[in-house]
Amino acid sequence: MKLHTRFLLLASCATMTTTSTTTSTTTSTTTSTTTRPTPIATRLQPITDVLHGQMVADPYRWLEDEKSTEVQSWMAAQDKSARDFLGTLPERESILSRLRALAYIDTQSGLLHRGTRYFYARRLATREKAIVCWKEGKDGAEQVLFDPNTWSEDGSVSLGTWSVSWDGKTVAYAVHRNNSDEATLHLMDVASGKKSDVDTIEGAKYAEPSWTPAGDGFYYTWLPVDPKIPVSERPGTSEIRFHRLGENPRQDRLVHARTGDPSTFLSAGLSRDGRFLFIEIQHGWNSTDVYYNEIRGGKEGDLKPLSVGRGSLFEPTAFQGKIYARTNDGAARWRVVEVDPAHPEPAHWKAIVPERSDATLDSMAIIGGHLVIGTIQDASSRLEVRSLDGRLVNQLQLPAIGSVDGISGNEDEDEAFFAFESFTVPREIYSVSISRGTMDLWFRPKVPLDSSTLVVEQIFFNSKDGTRVPMFVVHKKDLVKDGSARTMLWGYGGFQIAETPTFRMSVIPWIEHGGVFALANIRGGSEYGEDWHRAGMGANKQNVFDDFAAAAQTLIGNGTTKASRLTIVGRSNGGLLMGALTTQHPELFGAVICGVPLLDMVRYTLFGSGKTWAEEYGSPDDAAQFKTLYAYSPYHHVKAGVRYPPFLMLSADSDDRVDPMHARKFAAALQAATTGGPVVLRIEKNSGHGGADMLKADLARSADELAFAMAATAQ
Repeated sequence: MKLHTRFLLLASCATMTTTSTTTSTTTSTTTSTTTRPTPIATRLQPITDVLHGQMVADPYRWLEDEKSTEVQSWMAAQDKSARDFLGTLPERESILSRLRALAYIDTQSGLLHRGTRYFYARRLATREKAIVCWKEGKDGAEQVLFDPNTWSEDGSVSLGTWSVSWDGKTVAYAVHRNNSDEATLHLMDVASGKKSDVDTIEGAKYAEPSWTPAGDGFYYTWLPVDPKIPVSERPGTSEIRFHRLGENPRQDRLVHARTGDPSTFLSAGLSRDGRFLFIEIQHGWNSTDVYYNEIRGGKEGDLKPLSVGRGSLFEPTAFQGKIYARTNDGAARWRVVEVDPAHPEPAHWKAIVPERSDATLDSMAIIGGHLVIGTIQDASSRLEVRSLDGRLVNQLQLPAIGSVDGISGNEDEDEAFFAFESFTVPREIYSVSISRGTMDLWFRPKVPLDSSTLVVEQIFFNSKDGTRVPMFVVHKKDLVKDGSARTMLWGYGGFQIAETPTFRMSVIPWIEHGGVFALANIRGGSEYGEDWHRAGMGANKQNVFDDFAAAAQTLIGNGTTKASRLTIVGRSNGGLLMGALTTQHPELFGAVICGVPLLDMVRYTLFGSGKTWAEEYGSPDDAAQFKTLYAYSPYHHVKAGVRYPPFLMLSADSDDRVDPMHARKFAAALQAATTGGPVVLRIEKNSGHGGADMLKADLARSADELAFAMAATAQ
């Protein structure tokens, strides 16, 4: 996702009650663990804003300035206190040992065919980071293209997107410092492994290179690196440019100018045959404006509208002179349309795969002259092959209820690859014959786990407003439902992200210790199409929180667990969910784990990628939308004297997507207010929104999470 930041409160009407402008310290009085984290003093500021007539207190605004010496010292003290505390928890070392056994294994992606070469990613059991390899021919000798393990001693430099030219001779790849979203694009000759001294493009945060058929250049999104432009404003300053190999990137040709709107994303994609250049302006996660150029003689023609101003999403690709698109225009659960470039108006679109009432059309690709369609039915993946006119050719038989991902293949080749995984099946790679509809196992990781001892259930429950919501529940076969099982409930609920069954290695030790893992498919995702998404965004965001609370109540009511034994977990937008449930239902949970969250919904648009989420959450600049945001903004609803559950806050020091100020301010407020369990703030170094890109760092964090949850729910 892309993220946010916002505004605040402190006055007689504020729900975050403070009675002093001097020093406040953590005053928790109870915990199920034998040790307590060291209290960290956090001063208050008497800051109050009046926003749309509402007095909004912001006593911890000073914690927004990460560069200040005082904030740096505060962060260091918080992190030391957290790690000292977490390091003493029972079971941590045994959990970490088990995680290492599960994680340090060989894994592999499917093959990407370019020219005469094949490319793929591998994670070796002996390495911290995945490497990228290639072969000359499918049976050629393996050669390493990238090994990010060697790029920095501390793992702070990581590999981002990589895109191989159609002839397989050149690769464009993004390098990230401190594992942040900011990136620099480089070019490398595949055969020699030599990096170009000329083709280095800064401002590649959203680059995604799209190559010409000849492999002599690519279109990409360029972002100015001028430090005078605030990070929150930069998406609106991006441009589409064309880079020709061997030329100075500073002279790259401008293809499409910036939008000037920081809430939008700008991107471009060139069809495989080089005939159509698609220009997309994305408005949040709700709609896209798509234009296209017909390229003749290497030159772009006039820009023509394809799907503009329709308030829907449109994802085009082209093949044999026609345009095919997956869209939710007039179809909340999506459909596939065929567009004649001579008559691109919506009135002339031809629906070749219509909307279904029983499934959401989740993905579409053209491989082997066919449409490869991915659908989701009750939060589980299906995969089918259709002819270009939409006729069903084959329904692929997947191994189990689970998730399909990473489909790769070329439009003129029969072979394709995809990844499959479920709660009990680690990520496997299958090869597919598109014409025959046959599948063969290509790669299966060797994981030290007997999955036959595990059970996966799908149950349905009713939310506060009566909406039927699905939830997956995973546990050992011998579980006795007497209300005593430690249970971990995960949720996200936003940005059209469907939470389908995946192999979550980090929760295996939890289940092996007799625990239950549950995943609630709450509104805001795309499990049931765009209507499901919109029912959990903007003015409807409270539905997400109500769904999750109902999921917890269901697990308690059906004898799986009880409130004191229930831990809730969420990251990013799911971190917002954790903050909202903590402030709205502190009595319902025994522990909370909240990762890289946004929690100050009044000031979220002022930081990181915040403005790009205004379409999803609403803007605090709008009076009506501010009212909605303020009504649930977790930072503004922390109340003094409440017995909040033990709370583990996970932050990253280089997160330039969701600014870490959210984690700092909320943790400080909760530490000062709670009369319940410990509130600890753990800060990952050299880490961006997605983590530190080091397996050992991920495992240490997971061990801390599980040990914290076990200790907090011991009774």
